[in-house]
Amino acid sequence: MNQAHNPARIIAYDHIGIRVSDKARAMSFYQSLGFVETASFPNFEANEMLSADGVRINLIFNGTHMPGAHNALLDAPIKLPGITHPAFIVDDLQRFERWLGEQGITITEGPHHIGPRRIALFIRDPDGNVLEFNQLVNGGAA
Repeated sequence: MNQAHNPARIIAYDHIGIRVSDKARAMSFYQSLGFVETASFPNFEANEMLSADGVRINLIFNGTHMPGAHNALLDAPIKLPGITHPAFIVDDLQRFERWLGEQGITITEGPHHIGPRRIALFIRDPDGNVLEFNQLVNGGAA
């Protein structure tokens, strides 16, 4: 099959959708990270949230609660295709790490270097969705 290249340029990344099982719990968690609800889409069981610096996510409120916050894409022995996590850039990873500890939010991996341009740490939201937070180093471009 001969595939033609997309003639339209992909010029920006708009948002990531994160499926959650408990709207109030998820809203509280993501608000504590610095996101504010800017729109609600009841017909789609979703909202839009924005950080102070313009990073956008959508929460999707139709997830089924899984005991132990099991993540089907990461925690099962058979690795299914799919998006495993969003990665956010922060301005001060050490300050963020201290804040996570004060909030009782467990760091599940890191902080450690991933390649030459970033230091990363990973956490999970209350539903087990993995979130990566990076600080760019060595002149790494955002």
